[in-house]
Amino acid sequence: MAAIKSFRDLIVYKKSFELACRIYEITRSFPKEEQYSLTDQIRRSSRSVCSNLAEGWGRKNYPKVFVNKLSDALAEQMETEVWLAFCLRFKYIDEATHNALIEEYSEIRRMLTSMMNNPEKFDPRLK
Repeated sequence: MAAIKSFRDLIVYKKSFELACRIYEITRSFPKEEQYSLTDQIRRSSRSVCSNLAEGWGRKNYPKVFVNKLSDALAEQMETEVWLAFCLRFKYIDEATHNALIEEYSEIRRMLTSMMNNPEKFDPRLK
């Protein structure tokens, strides 16, 4: 396994960044009336997953802060799932798209939880 030198090397970061970009593309077709509500909210929460990961990585030598930022990323991931439920309910996305995104966010949730439970794997000083 290659050494992780940056948050950009984390698989969970790469996955969450790509999902945030997909959400951005998907929401381009949302109704204009949603621009400052649902569209804005889901874009923000999806971007916050990867941005909290980056911020946490910058503070990984402080175990409690590192885990706290991972927790923030997890909360944003869960918020994004709620917005996806609204998107499905109002038929802004179809069920197949919803299910695919939820499956990918479930994987991110598992990865974040693992990181929170094992922060020392990412910096030996955290033992």
